[in-house]
Amino acid sequence: MSELIAIPAGTQMVIAFFLLMAIGVPVAFSLGLSALYAMWVIGFGFDLAGDLIAAGIAKYSLLAIPFFILAGSLMGSLGIAERMIRFFRVLIGNLPGGMGVVGTVVCLFWGAVSGSGPASVAAIGPMLIRAMEEDGYSRAFAAGLVATGAAFSIVIPPSIGLVIYGVIAETSISQLFIAAVIPGMFMGLMMLAVLPFAKRGQGRAALDRLSPDPYVGLPYGARLWQSFRDSFWGLMTPVVILGGIYSGVFTPTEAALVATVYALAVGGLIYRTLTVRGLYDSLADAAASSAVVMLVVAYASLFGWVVTVEDLVGSYSTALLGISDNQTVILIVIMVILLIAGMFMDAVTVMFISLPIFMPVVHEMGWSPVWFGVLLMVNLAIGLITPPVGINLYVAANVTRLSIENVAKGALPFLLASLVGLAVVAGFPEMSLWLVRFLAG
Repeated sequence: MSELIAIPAGTQMVIAFFLLMAIGVPVAFSLGLSALYAMWVIGFGFDLAGDLIAAGIAKYSLLAIPFFILAGSLMGSLGIAERMIRFFRVLIGNLPGGMGVVGTVVCLFWGAVSGSGPASVAAIGPMLIRAMEEDGYSRAFAAGLVATGAAFSIVIPPSIGLVIYGVIAETSISQLFIAAVIPGMFMGLMMLAVLPFAKRGQGRAALDRLSPDPYVGLPYGARLWQSFRDSFWGLMTPVVILGGIYSGVFTPTEAALVATVYALAVGGLIYRTLTVRGLYDSLADAAASSAVVMLVVAYASLFGWVVTVEDLVGSYSTALLGISDNQTVILIVIMVILLIAGMFMDAVTVMFISLPIFMPVVHEMGWSPVWFGVLLMVNLAIGLITPPVGINLYVAANVTRLSIENVAKGALPFLLASLVGLAVVAGFPEMSLWLVRFLAG
């Protein structure tokens, strides 16, 4: 017992957290219980916990999370997503790679609408995986592509992950959104580079099965125009959201509310697909998804308070800086730690635990916190497709009725390509910062 007491309360909290995770306690409760234990060891009363939780979630920027999730849910239920998929199918469906190209583009574009990886897999995965399979791709490969493309939803703005990073790191969310555009597109190109190596059978024509084409028989130009006209208001969604943020018309938090109102207006007034039942289902889905994220945020505030009181930030970051004087070595160590953490924990939890330790290192090294935020998102996106707890893999397995092992094998080529992409984003900070500087004048 004396040996246990000799260990600082903060370190005991970290150990308790991983032990609770190991025995299957949900992440949010592992954070809360380990923090409460540390508070008891330190000698603080539990009555302080309520105030800390309230202070942790009473942040204006966090309002963006439930509204972006709701906007994405509405886009799916109101038929806006289906019209966008139809347009991309007509636009690029005949290119080499067929449905693989369509699936990649749709996943990345949908990420700019939903901002949630697992939600993207659940919303568009069934349509895309079925169509890719009919186009000759194996079901496992198709599931791996959708899981990977949806994972980069946390990179491509508006990203819920970037919102949380901006809050924790006290960094401009608008600049983070701008900085993530080019790296997000680059990661999409890395996915496309995998397609020529995929083994394809003699699948049936899949294009018309993905989303019924009412313009069959028309010349390509006419079909493209008609599909563009039908999907125009859906395609304008990221333009409205990101254009409003970048032009300064509204903040990222306000943009989440604008996205929700815009989706309701398009579905109710233009497409006329809004129903009471559909609205209720979207609200219920968004509430459930938001509750999971916000519960982690709430209990992470307790965890973070103990980290601060026990000065774990100072001791751990000092230890990290003591590894080497070489910035590259330190960056590699941080990336490896994040990759390993992403194998076992969700992105939100990893950020709340690691950022208080890593941000002092970022500032000490003179790195741009905006670039580091984008790099962090790419790293954590890879964690969504990395066993054993790559949540996108589990969602894709549920959609396809395949085993998690088969889906993981299908995602392996994309995982390797993503690691190469991560190295490029890490090695060339200007990829992230050029657009920020250009728009800043």
